[in-house]
Amino acid sequence: MAETSDDASLSEGGPEPRLMRALQLARELLPGDSSYGDPLSTSGSDARALVARRLGEAATERPGILKQAGLTALQVWEVVAHGTGGKLGDDRLAIVFTDLVGFSDWALEAGDDISLELLREVAGAIEPPVTAHRGEVVKRLGDGMMAVFGDADEAAAAVFEARERLEDVEVAGYRPRMRAGMHVGTPRRLADDYLGVDVNVAARVAEGASGGEFLVSGDALDELDPELVSSRKKHRFRAKGVPSDVTAYSLRSKR
Repeated sequence: MAETSDDASLSEGGPEPRLMRALQLARELLPGDSSYGDPLSTSGSDARALVARRLGEAATERPGILKQAGLTALQVWEVVAHGTGGKLGDDRLAIVFTDLVGFSDWALEAGDDISLELLREVAGAIEPPVTAHRGEVVKRLGDGMMAVFGDADEAAAAVFEARERLEDVEVAGYRPRMRAGMHVGTPRRLADDYLGVDVNVAARVAEGASGGEFLVSGDALDELDPELVSSRKKHRFRAKGVPSDVTAYSLRSKR
C-alpha cells in the first residue's frame, strides 16, 4: 500500500517531527517555564491557564504542532504578565505564612456561621496591609494565608500592621491570636502559586511560632533593617522537612 502524504509527514524525518523539534527547542530558549502547560502550571483561573488547558484538550487535525505553538506563546505571555524577566525561581522574595492559634477548636464549638463571620473579619484586618506594603496574597489557607513580598522590611511591616489591626476583631466573645512566619528565598512560581524548599521553610517557621509571635528565619533576619526591628533567637526551634541549619528568631517592631 502506497504511503500517503499525511503518513509521510508523520514519518521520521518528515516536516512535522522537524517542526515539533524546532518548537520544543524554541521553548527551551525562550524566557519562561519551558514545561508550561502541565497541570501544575495551568491550575489557575486566569485567561492564560484556561487557554492552556483548552489547548491540551483540543482535538484538531494536527494537535501536536498547534498545541506546542500555542503553549510557546502562552509561555512568553506568562513571563510578561508576571514581570519575571524570563527567570523562574531567580526572584528573591520574602515569603510569609499566617494562621490563627486555637481557631479549629473554637470553630468546632462556635459553628460554621460564626466561624465564617470571624474569618471575614480577619481577612478584612490582615489582607489590606499586604497590598499596602506592595505584597501579594498568594492564597488563603482556611484561617491563614500565604503572601509574598519583594522586600523583607515591607513584609515585616505588613505583619506588624496586620497584627495590630487584628486586635480590634472580636466575634461572639472570641479574640483571634495570629502567629506568623517569614523566610526569604527564591521560590518557583507556577500559575498562581509558589513552590519549593523556601516555601516549605517559611511554612515551618510559621508553625514554630506561638500565639501572637512573629518568627523569621536567619536568612530573613539578614535582610531586615536592624533600625526597624529587634530579634531574639528561638533556641527550641525544630522543624521537619527543612534544612538542619535553619534558625528562627522572634521579631519585634521598634516603632
